[in-house]
Amino acid sequence: MAGSLHAVSRPRLSIIVSASGEEPYLRECLLSILAQSFRDVEATAVVAGAEGPDVRDERLVVHRRQGPVDAHDAVNEALEKAAGDYVLFAAPADRLAPGALAAIVARLDALEPDVLAVEEARAWAPGRESPGRRRTFARNAPAAAFTLEEEPAAAELGLDVRGRIFRRAFLLEHGLRFVAGAYGHLSLTLPALFAAERIAVLDRVGYVRLDPLDPPAGSPLDVFDAYDAVFGTAGPRSRLLAAPMLRHYLDLYDALPAGERAEFFARMSESYRRHAGGAPPRGPRARLVAGGRERTFRAAGWVRARRAAARRRVGRARRLDRAAARGGRRLALRAYYRAQLRAPLDPALAVFAAYWYRGYACNPRAIYERLAELVPAVRGVWVVAPEHAAGMPAGVDHVLAGSRAYYRLIARATYLVNNVNFPNELVKREGTIHVQTHHGSPVKTMGLDLREAFVAGRRMDFERLLRRVARWDYSISANPFSTRAWKRAYPGDHETLEVGYPRNDALVNATGADVERIRAGLGIERGRRVVLFAPTHREYLRRYVPTADLARLADELGPETVILARVHYFYDDDGELQGAGRIRDVSAHPSVEELCLAADVLVTDYSSLLFDYAVLDRPIVVHAPDWEAYRTLRGTYLDLLAEPPGVVTRSDDELVHAFRSGAVGGDHAARLRAAFRARFCALEDGRAAERVVRRVWLDEAAGMERSSESAAARRVEVEA
Repeated sequence: MAGSLHAVSRPRLSIIVSASGEEPYLRECLLSILAQSFRDVEATAVVAGAEGPDVRDERLVVHRRQGPVDAHDAVNEALEKAAGDYVLFAAPADRLAPGALAAIVARLDALEPDVLAVEEARAWAPGRESPGRRRTFARNAPAAAFTLEEEPAAAELGLDVRGRIFRRAFLLEHGLRFVAGAYGHLSLTLPALFAAERIAVLDRVGYVRLDPLDPPAGSPLDVFDAYDAVFGTAGPRSRLLAAPMLRHYLDLYDALPAGERAEFFARMSESYRRHAGGAPPRGPRARLVAGGRERTFRAAGWVRARRAAARRRVGRARRLDRAAARGGRRLALRAYYRAQLRAPLDPALAVFAAYWYRGYACNPRAIYERLAELVPAVRGVWVVAPEHAAGMPAGVDHVLAGSRAYYRLIARATYLVNNVNFPNELVKREGTIHVQTHHGSPVKTMGLDLREAFVAGRRMDFERLLRRVARWDYSISANPFSTRAWKRAYPGDHETLEVGYPRNDALVNATGADVERIRAGLGIERGRRVVLFAPTHREYLRRYVPTADLARLADELGPETVILARVHYFYDDDGELQGAGRIRDVSAHPSVEELCLAADVLVTDYSSLLFDYAVLDRPIVVHAPDWEAYRTLRGTYLDLLAEPPGVVTRSDDELVHAFRSGAVGGDHAARLRAAFRARFCALEDGRAAERVVRRVWLDEAAGMERSSESAAARRVEVEA
């Protein structure tokens, strides 16, 4: 075997990826390793023949198998030549999750285990993942290192090699190697667990595995020889292996065609009796296997399948019954709504809603509060989903979405104010006024511009969208840039109110005392720097994927800095950081405006929040590690890297350097921010909500284009 030897000297971790028929997947796997923020790593690709992966990195080593060399022999040689203190074995169709290496190495440094198992997810397609099979054990495993006798359930961890990390000197000391065959990994993984004095688990998804594209090479019967070899060297701890071995057998049995099951069952029964060591079998399937009762086993499986099918039928019937009951209720509510639509409009009634009925927030909230001051004769009522009703402030009148009160409200209100569209069922009556406030200046493409988007375009019904837009009378815009985007994305006859964003009035009008109060409410001590991390949503990913290693950033910035994470971020392994209050999940905080006021610096990516935060004239970092992918899959109106409001970073290293070098608050960043503010924040003077109220309710044009339909009659009715 020949290879290029350009690895770093004495890396902390070596990762060995063996490609045997899966070479097309190898490049993406290696990139998921080499693009990690933690760089003290060596990646070794074991490939057949002369063709290697199209990846250029000095940390990559390529071992080429020539001739009939067994894949496991090649991996053993790569193990012996590896330079890392620890070694991880990966399959080419799998990948490491972003930030995984930093978390893995932190765990290794803290516990110095002989074996570390990383929690995994199983990927079915890009962006579609589900929890791994051993998730329950990973979530319940001890925080400290343990032995197999202390945690017998850990024997399950030895049934696979992917996502397992071994101290390399430990493997060499015990002579642990792979052997030939589809289940040759068992001769390394299980004896390693038996011999390990320190086993640990990383309770964080770090390894993402694609379910096998093809079954393992060889016969399923090979598994019995593999376990025979393991039990021959396991010693007294072999008693811990019988139960997981049987579960492994049963998984293989269930996947076999019917014609191949008889021979497998006979071998399984004999193997289990011989290796169980006289221990009584636990569970009905184990008892039948131990007794060699294949016919009864198959009959029990048939009964089990029939019962499961019956349970599914009963479940479906119950769901249909519930659906029928809901359907009857919906029919009654629709009839009630139609009746209410024949009643006269209430000229002093305004409906407010935000974020699909999630609560009291954003531009509608700012307009509601200003309306109460300027036109107190109007009654404002909010619509809120039942699960969010508890978060409504005291004294704010509201109804539950889907209730009779809700249908009466939307049928008879003259004014409808929302930062997203109301449901399709809403009927726009003659005389009603619909105010669309939006909820951010758009970096990403919206509306009709999503027709070419990778995922969002497939999810949207554009004909229905245009019907919803046709209900609008006013569209609020924060700046000329947004006005152009909204007119293109949502064409219609509505009037644009280019007045600034009402929700930003709170940022302009806040005092130093307000900031102190907000920080105190968040439990932030005086004198600590606050960094708000708030990335945007990526609809083309099924689950949240971290774009920055916040644990590393918190470590680098030190205890004087608090990071507020406006995402569902999982840093369970950084308990010290959480315990010290240095990383706080504020995803559920009801007011993003308050979080902005509390923060000294904003770190975001392509979120509209950067336009709002720029109003405060405080430092902004655009952290854009996946800019090219985002522009391709979603689309953008603005080249944010060419016209940023501050420093741009593309990796965790650059993000840390931007803070530690002072570039975040430097003169160049200030000049970029000033240009950005001049372009996008010129209208933000703290009176945007007032301008909306005066135009919509009091018919004062205030320099804006007047609507073709006068609101004078409505104002007279309201004041009366």
